[in-house]
Amino acid sequence: MKRTIKYLVVHCTATPPEAKVENIVRYWKEQKRWKNPGYHYIIRRNGEIVQLLSEDLVANGVKNNNQPSIHISYIGGIDGNNKPLDNRTPEQKKALYLKLRELASRFPLAEIKGHRDFPGVTKACPSFDVKTWLRDYTPD
Repeated sequence: MKRTIKYLVVHCTATPPEAKVENIVRYWKEQKRWKNPGYHYIIRRNGEIVQLLSEDLVANGVKNNNQPSIHISYIGGIDGNNKPLDNRTPEQKKALYLKLRELASRFPLAEIKGHRDFPGVTKACPSFDVKTWLRDYTPD
């Protein structure tokens, strides 16, 4: 079944910046008992994008909003005291921007939103205002 994509959702992993993709995926499987990952794409500190799940499948990114969404996250998003912090590297910012542009070209009707921009969400994820950043960011 082909999904209708209404949202491109930006996340942070809410982990220390040095967290490993494998450990994040293991947490979802072992602690959360999720069948599918929380995101379709995750961005390492060096800007490398790792695809965790086919876009045809539903990820667990935003409760009650996963069916129409593609989820992309950067590793980080908190400080040493687990407080929200936009600690994206320049490489992560550029990779995120380019990935969102690519996804938006394939899903032109999809709205780009931060996780925190959905009704009822109380977390700070992705630890920055997505719409403001997209408006002001220029890749080098």
